[in-house]
Amino acid sequence: MRAHTADNIMKKTEQNEYPLVQVENVSKSFFLGSQEVKALKGVSITVYPGQLVIIKGPSGSGKTTLINVIGGLDHPNRGAAYYKGRNLQKMSDSSLTELRRTEVGFVFQSFALIDYLTAYENVELPLRMVRMKSKERRQRVLACLEMVGLKKRMEHRGNELSGGEQQRIGIARALANNPSLILADEPTGKLNQETARHIMELLQEIVRTHDKSVCVVTHDPMVCEYADVIYEMNDGEIRREAIHNV
Repeated sequence: MRAHTADNIMKKTEQNEYPLVQVENVSKSFFLGSQEVKALKGVSITVYPGQLVIIKGPSGSGKTTLINVIGGLDHPNRGAAYYKGRNLQKMSDSSLTELRRTEVGFVFQSFALIDYLTAYENVELPLRMVRMKSKERRQRVLACLEMVGLKKRMEHRGNELSGGEQQRIGIARALANNPSLILADEPTGKLNQETARHIMELLQEIVRTHDKSVCVVTHDPMVCEYADVIYEMNDGEIRREAIHNV
């Protein structure tokens, strides 16, 4: 694991003057029957280019709602979320879809692979959706599989892979369109501790080597060891922000 000191992170944020993601005083509520649930209560966070940001907290603290707002999958009732300076709430549905296809990669706790497709085909799928040419598509898929160390397993189907391998393929798929931001919702939730560490080391390496930003939602304290910045959530609020210093 390669960790940055607080001084290094501060220098990095100073160099990257403009945030990649900025969430400003966002509130979000919804109804379960007649009961209003306040999922987010005036939350503000910032993600700079080249950072691994952890949003930690117990189940029901609002973490997944926040990451959905960042990814343009959900709209806040109040406040605003910006991606590269663009107000997501003012973008059309088609523009948000295009943003998610080209600028944001998603990694899921459940891996979300299509079992009847091979590892190669799962990674290729988002490239087919944007109609990338065949030769370029193959080069990109192989490059992403190489990044996650599973090029030799590319002809195996999802149900022929271990949990850790499936998550690596999920990460390769998230990288396929060369996004600036990867949003990972409990990416280690279904993995044992050793495999979880391997996944976090991979995400950290992607941030360091490929200049991506990764935002991870988790309840696992171990995951926080890999963070540049940690936001701690509880009951829909950011209770603490810290620059991780190892």
